[in-house]
Amino acid sequence: MIDFTLPPELAELRDRARAFVENEVIPQEPFVDDHDGLPQDRLDALRARARSAGIYAPHVPKEWGGLGLNMREMSIVFEEAGRSLIGPLALNCAAPDEGNMHLLAVVGTAAQQEQYLRPLVEGRVRSSFSMTEPPRRRLRPLDAAHPRRAARRRLGHQRRQVVHQRGRRLRLHDLHGRHRRADRRARRRDDVPGRRRQPRLPHRPADPLLDAGFAGGHCEVEFRDCAVGQDAVLGAVGEGFKYAQVRLAPARLTHCMRWLGVAARALDIAATYANGRAGFGKPLGQHQMVQQMIADSAMELHASRLMIWHAAWVIDGGGQARQETSMAKTYVSEAVDRVVDRALQITGSHGVSNELPLASFYRNVRPFRIYDGPSEVHRMVIAQRILREAAAKPAAGIAPTTPEVAEVTTPIERPNVASTMVD
Repeated sequence: MIDFTLPPELAELRDRARAFVENEVIPQEPFVDDHDGLPQDRLDALRARARSAGIYAPHVPKEWGGLGLNMREMSIVFEEAGRSLIGPLALNCAAPDEGNMHLLAVVGTAAQQEQYLRPLVEGRVRSSFSMTEPPRRRLRPLDAAHPRRAARRRLGHQRRQVVHQRGRRLRLHDLHGRHRRADRRARRRDDVPGRRRQPRLPHRPADPLLDAGFAGGHCEVEFRDCAVGQDAVLGAVGEGFKYAQVRLAPARLTHCMRWLGVAARALDIAATYANGRAGFGKPLGQHQMVQQMIADSAMELHASRLMIWHAAWVIDGGGQARQETSMAKTYVSEAVDRVVDRALQITGSHGVSNELPLASFYRNVRPFRIYDGPSEVHRMVIAQRILREAAAKPAAGIAPTTPEVAEVTTPIERPNVASTMVD
């Protein structure tokens, strides 16, 4: 039997995280700047209170100052943190820092962990994530398995890409590029963290973007003859794609966890509003069309949560969960988008204004269907895996078929519909 009962200690941790977000984090939302996030002094104070509450860095191993939760336990806490766009920042489990910490903890050497991981965990620095993409002439966009050649032994070719700049304290780039000597058939790449302080790494602000939920916003980074020392290469050269899967599959799922919290709060706001707002002589919540929107949102949130829990269970069991995380990322990103959209529709002008956080949720949740793999790419990959599995096993109960050529016929006049009706 499958038991979904939370252990008492995890339920208590969930409640503690919920209380912290409601009482400490949400009151700080009015102070958030769309591009720079929460002022650093306020963020530092929140993180200090998160440490005191025992909910700081839930994903980080205990020896580095975190709670050492597994993926299933993280799914509970991350959802509560995600009820505010700055909740993950307060708990220091926001993207891309969370994924970079995980990669450093798994792949980094002791020296790299001391240099990069410790200050990240302590909140003294921020990090970003960069991955080279093909130019427009080469139609292979958004494909993590096929980065363009971006690194030689010492010097990198010039490439441009949009990254999460993460504000003034940025000290670490997690660059995913392809080494010139890597086996092309194996689709390998190098994971190279480089320093923004390096003068050969110019950057400039990107054009204004739809989402503004990442502290420090986004910027475009141009790598021009950027020297990367051997001490800055994570793991073995040419094994980057394998290491990238250590980061990317769990990161897709942790994104789902956080955005699920946003959607759950959006539904709470919509339900509270529907109970208190009257229209056509009765509360909005008593109108069946509003009830349908609320019911659809509740069902999609429930299905999303179960998909996340199952994928987390696979990862905790040692599986790669590529199929499960692809399905979860596709479904959850689209479900969350619909839930927030319905909440905004129910709340009307109040939702469109800044009186409620729904307008900010709406802007920030939409790009989730694009980053970490667009829905279309994940659907393609999901289908390809299923088709490969079907081709590798006998088709039970299905006779072999051969393609048939459609017979070309001369169109005939359609008979009168009334004359063909049967009494």
